Amino acid sequence: MVKWIVLAAVVVGLVVLGLAVRRVLTRLPRLQRAALRLQKRQDQVEDLQRVALAVQERAETMQQQVETIQERVVLIRAKRGAEE
Repeated sequence: MVKWIVLAAVVVGLVVLGLAVRRVLTRLPRLQRAALRLQKRQDQVEDLQRVALAVQERAETMQQQVETIQERVVLIRAKRGAEE
């Protein structure tokens, strides 16, 4: 009698495991598509980060150029003021 109870418990456990595995396997294609979309988004984020870094570097270069031009303008104005 105990043998049948143990056998029934094992069979029920295998059936439950089989159902769980089946549900996971049916969702795998959707999960794979979602993973591919996430990978594409990650690639886009990395591209945007590279672009943002390039823009930031260009802005810093332009800021330095603006500061240099402002210093030159001050010197030119000072020269003109000394000449008058």
